[in-house]
Amino acid sequence: MFSLFDRFKKVVDQNIYSPVEGKCIDIVDVNDDVFSGKMMGDGVAVVPKTNVVCSPCDGELTMVFPTKHAFGITMNNGVEVLIHIGIDTVNLNGVGFKAFKNKGDKVKHGEKVIEFDNSYLSKEDLDTTVMVIITNNNNHKFDKIGIEKEVNTFDDKVLVLEDTE
Repeated sequence: MFSLFDRFKKVVDQNIYSPVEGKCIDIVDVNDDVFSGKMMGDGVAVVPKTNVVCSPCDGELTMVFPTKHAFGITMNNGVEVLIHIGIDTVNLNGVGFKAFKNKGDKVKHGEKVIEFDNSYLSKEDLDTTVMVIITNNNNHKFDKIGIEKEVNTFDDKVLVLEDTE
């Protein structure tokens, strides 16, 4: 039976969208043993075509590294997502990165969080692949639906979460 109050229930978007425009690949194909070995968690990566990195989901920024090469989001359902920009980019100490959001900010998917200087990272011979890692699944399983697709930040889901409880 339909409840009179069903229309007031808040729908939680459990999708994780691409944080950057580019080609989505499986995390196991990333050129770094820590990421490809899933030591930080499972997920996907995007080989970027642009230099703007957006929030891939709705939630709260629970971490923005001082070096601006990575940030973490806790989704409204408790799932924690780490976005890591590039490989060995921590060694740049923030040079080539600009943050537009801060720890504690509420974000929606598609909102600009970090911008990186692609030409500077290329000059430093660094891989700019952007990792999207689930660091805790919070009783959710997820499907990697973006693998081998060209993706953008607003429309293209790369991971879909499902409740396991």
